[in-house]
Amino acid sequence: MRAPLFWQNPPEQPGWQAHLLKPLSSLYGFATARRVRKSPDITPNCPVICVGNLSAGGTGKTPTVIALIEHLRPQNVHVVSRGYGGTETGPTRVSERRHKAADVGDEPLLIAAFAPTWIAQDRAEGVRAAENDGAEIILLDDGFQNPSVAKSFSIVVVDAALGFGNGRILPAGPLREPVEQGLKRADLLLSIGDENAQDHFLKKWGPRVSVPHATAHLKTLETGMDWQGQRVMAFAGIAHPEKFFTTLRGLGADLIRTEALSDHQPLSDALMKRLEIEAMALSAQLVTTEKDAVRLPPSFRQKVLTLPVRLEFDDKAHLSEVLNRLTLA
Repeated sequence: MRAPLFWQNPPEQPGWQAHLLKPLSSLYGFATARRVRKSPDITPNCPVICVGNLSAGGTGKTPTVIALIEHLRPQNVHVVSRGYGGTETGPTRVSERRHKAADVGDEPLLIAAFAPTWIAQDRAEGVRAAENDGAEIILLDDGFQNPSVAKSFSIVVVDAALGFGNGRILPAGPLREPVEQGLKRADLLLSIGDENAQDHFLKKWGPRVSVPHATAHLKTLETGMDWQGQRVMAFAGIAHPEKFFTTLRGLGADLIRTEALSDHQPLSDALMKRLEIEAMALSAQLVTTEKDAVRLPPSFRQKVLTLPVRLEFDDKAHLSEVLNRLTLA
């Protein structure tokens, strides 16, 4: 199993490593502050909702984007993403049939099943392409610290259990910019987690939240699969694989073995063959996440079960009111 970065593993107070790296964090924070002050290259005619974060690594942006797509129907929603890990530079409209995760990134390929999705290293060019293609609303997947596109509404997503870590900027902590500085540009903070995680987040970070705060949680989709007592070997190449493993245990699955891979790690034939052999020796079923499933080699897609999850907003009425004001403006 991979070793976590020191700031990904509480305690949440800065340790000696964070203090040692403070000069580098200051430089990183200064560069981010300069970048976000730049004027946008494009101001689209349609609303642009940015779904971003203050922390590096997974906070739940992709489930949030998918939930917003569903929430905003029947309007013509397009998604613009950078396409992390893909070889395409864009602007390119993602095709589930033509593209692989290695071309466009696993997250855009997953999102493309729900709405027209574009990848572009130059986000302004991606937004132009989406608007020219008839987008009525654009969801900007990440890009909160990127000033090239004028945003109509910015949502900062945070994992309620992890919060903002030790509160330090990269590389001394998980943050791309200070909490107070980032939230000044945000319109909404969305914390994702169960009730215990939300309570923990409010106690630790509540006094520093200066914008409207909404909550949500992840819920597994009913697929007809009975996980109770099922012998499984689970693997995941996401930011926090242990959360996926905990979810499976909560469903009653018997986790015989787990394999935590690097975030976005390619699932080569050799790697998958090794996992298949291990699972067979343990009489266990291979299981992974939706994001990992789009990176599976074709020959393994029928051999690996997927556990899909969806984000549910805890106060849909309030969210609808906010989004309606934005889209009708």
